[in-house]
Amino acid sequence: MRYFIPFLLLFSFSVFGKTILFLGDSLTEGYQLTKEEAYPALIETELKKKDPEVKVINGGVSGATSASGLKRMDWYLKAKPDLMLLALGANDGLRGLSVAQTEKNLSDVIEKAQERGITVVIAGMKMPTNMGEKYRKDFEGVFERVAKKYKLKLIPFLLEGVGGNPKLNLPDGIHPNPEGHKIMAQTVLKTLEPLL
Repeated sequence: MRYFIPFLLLFSFSVFGKTILFLGDSLTEGYQLTKEEAYPALIETELKKKDPEVKVINGGVSGATSASGLKRMDWYLKAKPDLMLLALGANDGLRGLSVAQTEKNLSDVIEKAQERGITVVIAGMKMPTNMGEKYRKDFEGVFERVAKKYKLKLIPFLLEGVGGNPKLNLPDGIHPNPEGHKIMAQTVLKTLEPLL
């Protein structure tokens, strides 16, 4: 019996381990950073302090759009994630792609996840003013509409406190540096952690 109890404890603890998928673009991938410096890895490190069984999948790919994210999703679903942070759309906006099509693509991703019992959190994105006021408002409204429609937790702006700050971004002014990713990790954790 003395040898049996530790096994039971190990088993009961491991079943609580969650797998979290971060489906995104270069902001999630950690453009020009090491894998360990990107915000998904920082979040994994933080969560493992409470549950060593937590697993994070960084599904960020530079240049990814909402359409390409949908196409890549089947590969990640093989890992059977329990929770997904959907952080796509920035490249759609920067390329001036159809807002209606972006909304449909995000909706398709969410429906595919929810059909499999995956909890979805969506991260919003803002556009620079040079995209035009109408397009900017329409684009930024997509995330609120989708979150409301599918009853999702919404992170209003993934780059809150980071976007537009030269000290927290690479020289390109678009992608966060390691310090920027630390702030992003805290922004995401506030919403993510209560769901685990």
